Amino acid sequence: MPAGSVSSSLVSLPQAFARPIRQRIAAEVAAIFNDRARGEKPVVPRPDGLFGPRAVAWRVHGDVTSMMVGGIAGLMLQMLHPAVLAGVWDHSNFRTDMLGRLRRTARFIALTTYGGRAEAEAVLARIRRIHEQVRGVLPDGRPYAASDPNLLAWVHVTEATSFLAGWIRYVEPRMAGADQDRYFAEMAQVARALGADPVPRSRAEAGRLLQAMRPQLRYDARTAEVARILFNQKAPSLAAEPLQALTMQAGIDLLPGWAQRMHGMESPFGARPLVRAGTLGIARTLRWAFERSPG
Repeated sequence: MPAGSVSSSLVSLPQAFARPIRQRIAAEVAAIFNDRARGEKPVVPRPDGLFGPRAVAWRVHGDVTSMMVGGIAGLMLQMLHPAVLAGVWDHSNFRTDMLGRLRRTARFIALTTYGGRAEAEAVLARIRRIHEQVRGVLPDGRPYAASDPNLLAWVHVTEATSFLAGWIRYVEPRMAGADQDRYFAEMAQVARALGADPVPRSRAEAGRLLQAMRPQLRYDARTAEVARILFNQKAPSLAAEPLQALTMQAGIDLLPGWAQRMHGMESPFGARPLVRAGTLGIARTLRWAFERSPG
C-alpha cells in the first residue's frame, strides 16, 4: 500500500483506535530527538523567545519530516567544506555517536526557535564557548577555527537553505517569496549571535553565498568516511528503521545537483518520484500523529 494511502487510512480510524497509534508514533519520534538517558524532553514552545508564534521560523521548524530531511541535506553540504569537516573529525565523537550529534543539532534548533529568550541565549552562549575551543590544522597545514566567521556563515547558510527547501518540497510548495525572505531574515539573528559573517537576509543572498563558497569545497577520503558513518548509523529502534532509511534518501534527493555529484550520490531519475511520494506519506502520517487529539 502506498505511503499516502497508509496516512489516509490512519486518519480515518475511529478515535478509540487512533489514539494509541498516534501516541506510539509520537513517542518513537520524540525518542529520536530527545536523549532519555540525559532527561531530555521535547521543548515546549514559548511566545517570549527570539521569534514568537507569528514567525516563519516557527512554521518551518515545526514539521518533523521536512526538518529531518533538511537536516540530512544540510549536514552533507557542510561536510564538503574541509575546515568544517576537520572540526567534526578532530573534535567530536561522531564515529561512535552520530545520532547524538544529530540530536544536539536538533535541540539547538528547537531551543533557539521555540524556547524562551533566556533558554535561547543560554544555548547560544554555550555554543560560542564550544566553538572557541575547536581549532586545529588541516591536512594541508592550514589552521582552522570553528569560531571563524566565514565557516560559521557556511554552516548557517547550508542549514537554513536546506530546512527551507525541505519545507517547500514536503509542506508548502507554493510558499510566497516574501515568506522565504522573512525566514532568512529571522534566522540571521541566530547566525549573527554565533558570530557568522556574512549572513544572508534573503533567499537570493543565500544563493549567492552558496555559489561564492563553492570553490572552497572538497570531497576526499574524510568526507567519504563521515558520509559512510552517517548513512550506516543504527536506528534508535526497529520501528524507526524505515523512517530513517527513507529520510536519508530524501536528504540526498534534496541536495543541489552539484552537491549530489560531489558526493557521488546522484538520485536515479526514476527513483525520485518514489522517494518523494514515500517521504510525503510519512510527513502526513507524522503530522497526524502530532496533532492534538480531541477530548
